[in-house]
Amino acid sequence: MRLRMNCIPLLRWSKSETQNPDSQEQEPQRGRMQEIDLGVHTIRSHGGSVATKHKHDWIILVILVGIEIGLQLIPPFYRYVGRDMMTDLKYPFNDNTVPVWSVPIYAVLLPIIVFVCFYMKRTCVYDLHHSILGLLFTVLITGIITDSIKLATGRPRPNFYWRCFPDGKELYDALGGVICHGKLGEVKEGHKSFPSGHTSWSFAGLGFLSLYLSGKIKAFNREGHVAKLCLVFLPLLAACLVGISRVDDYWHHWQDVFAGALIGLFVAAFCYRQFYPNPYHEEGWGPYAYFVAAQERGQQQNGDVLRTMSLQVDSTSLENMESGTSSAPR
Repeated sequence: MRLRMNCIPLLRWSKSETQNPDSQEQEPQRGRMQEIDLGVHTIRSHGGSVATKHKHDWIILVILVGIEIGLQLIPPFYRYVGRDMMTDLKYPFNDNTVPVWSVPIYAVLLPIIVFVCFYMKRTCVYDLHHSILGLLFTVLITGIITDSIKLATGRPRPNFYWRCFPDGKELYDALGGVICHGKLGEVKEGHKSFPSGHTSWSFAGLGFLSLYLSGKIKAFNREGHVAKLCLVFLPLLAACLVGISRVDDYWHHWQDVFAGALIGLFVAAFCYRQFYPNPYHEEGWGPYAYFVAAQERGQQQNGDVLRTMSLQVDSTSLENMESGTSSAPR
C-alpha cells in the first residue's frame, strides 16, 4: 500500500508538466519532447487512417478539379474594344517566357518534392498528408478564383491588337467596335488579361512553400539567423520573376500581375493556417494533427504506465497476503 501511495502522485505531476500549455517555461521543452516522438506516425502505420479521416476533403478536391476544367470551356465576357483603345493594345504578340506547362511543375511538383524530403527526415505522415492536401487546395482555389474573375472581367491583353488583326488589317463596326478575324482561340485568350493566372498560381504554390519552410526551419525563433530568411524569400522571389515575365512578354498589364500576386498569397496563407500554426510559433514546425496525435499517444502511455503500476502493486499485495505479511488496512 505504501508503494501505491507514492507512485500515483508522481504520475499526476508528470502529466501536468507535459500538458500545461500556459506555462512559458515548459513550452520549449514541450515542443522538443513532442518532436522526439517523430517517426511513430508513418505512411504504413497511419497513412490509411489519415486518408480515410480526410476522405471528404479529397472528394471536394476532385470537385474543384472539375470546376476548374469547366471554367476553361466557358468563353469570357467580350468587353467592348474601340478604335481609340487599340493604341494601348498594340504590343508585340510574343511567346511565353514561362510556358503554361511549366507552372504546375514549379508551383505544385517542386513543393511536393520538398514535402517528401522532410517526410524522409521526420517520418510524420500527418505533415506529408496535410502539406500536400493544403497545397492542392491552395492552387485549385486560387485557380478557380482567378479564372472566374478572368471570365467575368474580359479585359483585353496588351497584345490584343495582333490577336484580333493578325495581318494588321483593321475592321470595325458602325459603333467603332473591333471585328476580329484572327483565330478564335487566340481572340478568346485575348480577353483573359485580368488577373494573371501565371502569377496567382506561382504565388499560391511557392507562397505555400515559403510558409512551410519558415515553419520547418524555425526562421522566426528570434536567434537572428538571416540565412534562414534568404531561404524563405527564395520561392517568393521566383514567383515575382514569373510575374515580371508576364509584363515583359506583353501578355499582362502590371495591374493583372499585382492582383494575381495578392490572390495567390491570400489563399496560400488561409490554406496553410488551416493545417499549421503560425510559422513564428514555437510549434510552427508541425501540423495541428500531429500534436493532437502526440497528445493522445502520451495519454495512452500514461494510462498504460498507471495500469502497469497497479498490477505490480496488486501482485506484491497478493504475495504478502499469501506469505501472511499483509499490511492491508482493516
